[in-house]
Amino acid sequence: MLFLKSTSETKAPGIYEVDIAAKPPGKTFGVFLATDPDNPPTALLTALAEMGFTNTHSQAYTHRDRGKVLDLHYQKNGTDLFNGWKTEECTANLAAIDALFAGMGIQVTPRVMTLAEAYA
Repeated sequence: MLFLKSTSETKAPGIYEVDIAAKPPGKTFGVFLATDPDNPPTALLTALAEMGFTNTHSQAYTHRDRGKVLDLHYQKNGTDLFNGWKTEECTANLAAIDALFAGMGIQVTPRVMTLAEAYA
């Protein structure tokens, strides 16, 4: 999900990149993070878990600039069909995500993935 250009800069301690994205039609968003495995954003990960998000993917790799990266994907089930979010849940969850990241000085912009991204 994330295209990480470099590991030389972080958006916040332990966080290289953040993406808040949903598969079409775009009501159930996931949190996608590129993190520093040697300096994990523990407070952020704990806060996501307290909000009901669960880790669904974790993959470590070495970036082309030789920095270590841990890709993490988080999802939260909703009460709509196929565990999706209802409109009210979407509004509340996106507000909570925005507040969480704003508290760390990170501005997030939720987006809907293209079909190619979503089903690659």
